[in-house]
Amino acid sequence: MTQDELKQSVARAACDYVRDHLPAGAILGVGTGSTANFFIDEIAGIKDRLGGAVASSEATAARLASHGVRVLDLNSVDAIGIYVDGADEIDGRMAMVKGGGGALTREKIVAAVADTFVCICDASKRVQTMGKFPLPVEVIPMASAYVSRELGKLGGTPRLREGMVTDNGNLILDVHGLSISDPVSLEAQINQIVGVVTNGLFALRGADVLLLATANGVETHVR
Repeated sequence: MTQDELKQSVARAACDYVRDHLPAGAILGVGTGSTANFFIDEIAGIKDRLGGAVASSEATAARLASHGVRVLDLNSVDAIGIYVDGADEIDGRMAMVKGGGGALTREKIVAAVADTFVCICDASKRVQTMGKFPLPVEVIPMASAYVSRELGKLGGTPRLREGMVTDNGNLILDVHGLSISDPVSLEAQINQIVGVVTNGLFALRGADVLLLATANGVETHVR
């Protein structure tokens, strides 16, 4: 199967999961990225069951709206039943590296509100130790040089993502060369650097369910 076919299969599985586990009229959180886009296309068929959707980026909001899905501001909802999003890497403890699309801060906010976080990805994203994919860090523009120096002290090589401005008006530093053996500790450590908005480690609040697309079908893993 091609990677797009794998993404399509896991998107269908996620739609089935939402249909089976999200009560009618409840709010759905929707992530950002290519796999999330396949999922958005799938849930167009069940949009009448949803009370609405909270998007993790402007791009996701636009795609949802194009399918006629009601898009809600997070401040207008009290709860999100399920949040569905992809990952750039995920380990056996359901910690993730996210932010390849630059939406990590809003993704992390929506995930924090959700009762259940469902990660959807193909088997190539499942790793024993995270770090091969560069770790994104969203930074306040005036602090980018300082934060870069501080990140370098952690053993990685930060590089400014050229031409990238987040939906929040900030910059992304991608940290290359890390071997992330303790993602919970590293997530907290990086977030303590002044000027960091947040980083792409989703370990303090990892996935509850992993739908993993393989050549033999979609596997379901529960934390």
